[in-house]
Amino acid sequence: MAELLLYNAGQIFTAAGGPRRRAALAEKTVADGDAVLMREGLIIAVGARADLAGLAGDDCDAVDCGGRLVTPGLVDCHTHLVYGGSRADEYEQRLGGASYLEIFEAGGGIHTSVRHTQQATEEDLFASARRRAKVMLRHGTTTAEVKSGYGLTTEAELKMLRVAARLDKETPLRVVPTFLGAHALPPEYASRREEFVRLVAEEMTPAVAASGLARYADVFCDRGAFSREETETLLRASREAGLELRLHADEFEALGGTELAVELGAAAVDHLAVVTDAGVRALAASNTVAGLLPGTTIFLGSGHFAPARKLVEAGALIAVGSDHNPGSCHAASLRTILTPAATYLRLRPAEMLHAVTINAAYSLGLADHVGSLEAGKAADVAVFDVGDVNELFYDWGPARAWLTVAGGEVVFRDPPV
Repeated sequence: MAELLLYNAGQIFTAAGGPRRRAALAEKTVADGDAVLMREGLIIAVGARADLAGLAGDDCDAVDCGGRLVTPGLVDCHTHLVYGGSRADEYEQRLGGASYLEIFEAGGGIHTSVRHTQQATEEDLFASARRRAKVMLRHGTTTAEVKSGYGLTTEAELKMLRVAARLDKETPLRVVPTFLGAHALPPEYASRREEFVRLVAEEMTPAVAASGLARYADVFCDRGAFSREETETLLRASREAGLELRLHADEFEALGGTELAVELGAAAVDHLAVVTDAGVRALAASNTVAGLLPGTTIFLGSGHFAPARKLVEAGALIAVGSDHNPGSCHAASLRTILTPAATYLRLRPAEMLHAVTINAAYSLGLADHVGSLEAGKAADVAVFDVGDVNELFYDWGPARAWLTVAGGEVVFRDPPV
């Protein structure tokens, strides 16, 4: 790989220093300099161009950032990027007054996506997911967690995870794969819940673990999905199979999923729209990351946002993800939701930017590799057409990055040159 030097930045937000809590989350980690030097896919140095010029070779590709904001590539810690079909008709139904759970209980929602995904070929799934990955890269996201969960059979779940692996290999997007076999109870198991839980625990999970296609396992612990007891059974089976743990919980009803996630040492527990005070205290005393998904609340129009300020002030680690999925938040661009998310969660610009860079990377077990601009870390960088961090949130509307670098290579530039 050729060397790459970004210079003449208006501001470089490094997110350096590791994952952040409490007051440290709001600190503006701005570099004393205007340039970033990259070589062989890694960051060599961040500082003044005059100091970095001596480190660069004769064939270094230099890009004038024109006073723009430079940040780490965004890290989307919760997505459902692989799926078949569309649920645009459900959006119209919700605008007409139907709730997400009403649509789901009538056989729509996740069940619709499962039918489309089971019927789709692997090539079809890859083609549609690759288009979404391109949107992410154009908007500054360079790393994304990608879940299965619309297969609900062993082969269909493996099919989704194979697609996620291809995304990681064949696109510039860095993909962290998660197995979500317990996303919903298939209608054919409505009167046989225990049988499906056994299927996931005793057949799907060992098959996924043996395939090496997933790093994490996830369960949807909530009303309309799986109980705390069922979730514990599934998570313990996943851990015994060698998978690390994540969890959907407290989106619609608090069933104790947050406390269970902390008890089992899960990397993250996500949604938390109705998390209890006990759940907040448990998170604050742990290293389990509270994954906030405000785009889903906005898209569903529910009005129940996770208590971000309470979590921050208690001392919990927080991250923010897009929750891109076909039904409850059809937004592949994490950048698009930053401003409304900050507004409704009452997170300051630096808090939000840390939540979608270094803290999100930590929730994925990648904080030593991505999520900040520090020497030795992956050369994943986003450049936005604003002057500083405050303007990134104030300038609500434009979503595309001006430049995205993944692994030291320019993968998007607006306009192309």
